[in-house]
Amino acid sequence: MPLRFTLRQLEYFVAVGETGSIALASEKLHVSSPTISAAIAQLEAEFGLQLFVRQHARGLALTQAGRQLRAKAGQVLAEAEAMNRLVGEIAGNVRGSLAIGCLLTFAQILVPQLRRGFEDAHPMVQIRQYEMHQQQIFDALRAGEIDVALTYDLAIPDDLVFVPLVSLPPYVLFPEDHPLADQPQVTAEMLQDHPMVLLDLPLSSDYFLSFFRLSGLKPLIAERTRDMAVMRSLVANGYGYSIANIRPLNDLAPDGRRLRYVPMVGPVKPMMLGIVMAKAADSVLTVSAFVDHCRAAVTDASVPGLTMPAPK
Repeated sequence: MPLRFTLRQLEYFVAVGETGSIALASEKLHVSSPTISAAIAQLEAEFGLQLFVRQHARGLALTQAGRQLRAKAGQVLAEAEAMNRLVGEIAGNVRGSLAIGCLLTFAQILVPQLRRGFEDAHPMVQIRQYEMHQQQIFDALRAGEIDVALTYDLAIPDDLVFVPLVSLPPYVLFPEDHPLADQPQVTAEMLQDHPMVLLDLPLSSDYFLSFFRLSGLKPLIAERTRDMAVMRSLVANGYGYSIANIRPLNDLAPDGRRLRYVPMVGPVKPMMLGIVMAKAADSVLTVSAFVDHCRAAVTDASVPGLTMPAPK
């Protein structure tokens, strides 16, 4: 019996099942909502089954049949992608899809140019990118939702592999009028009596706070945020200092106020920026090609904003 559905229809079906919304699936896949609605209707007609029920104020929910078919559809799509990659490997071509995760604190600085360079070199690769915090990256790699991720060497679990790229020492952000803003470098002891704006992301916050624990100190946390841009604006408006390992290309907060960046010294450990992936993931040609691209592209000199300039 010939197949009467397409892989594209299955992709739309899985996306709606994951998001619970045709509109959200449309945003995720960059496809119009009517196109996705039509694909779902065609699948239901072909299968003779209702795949979704509409729940008041809660979007779409999979029926029992829909849940079973969604699981199988996911397997079919994974096998199709594996076949596509195998064809590329046999032919010596880098092709297929590549799902890239990135730590959200530096995704805006690093990912777009890495992606642009890789896609220009390998036009048969379709990249999807996801901004995540560290624990989300680990979970997504284990679930097979992403292939690789750009992140720091923070608590990398034993079942994943980390490929180092560049070392990033910490620095402190100050508002222009902060009493420590003109110092050539600062220590945890110098900061302990000043209010702190903590970039409060899983695992990342433990790293920033460790600078004080190692010195037997406790910081004065005045504000917490999970957003790098919000953190910079809070600092620029005088709510406290903050600590980070990667900086934007200019000294302005998002609201236009100026910041000062000062290296942090003492018992502090630099962060290593690199690639994390499942073991043996680089046996896939697309993944190994991306790893090689990152090794060549991510260096102290080639990516502006990665490292602090030397103190004057």
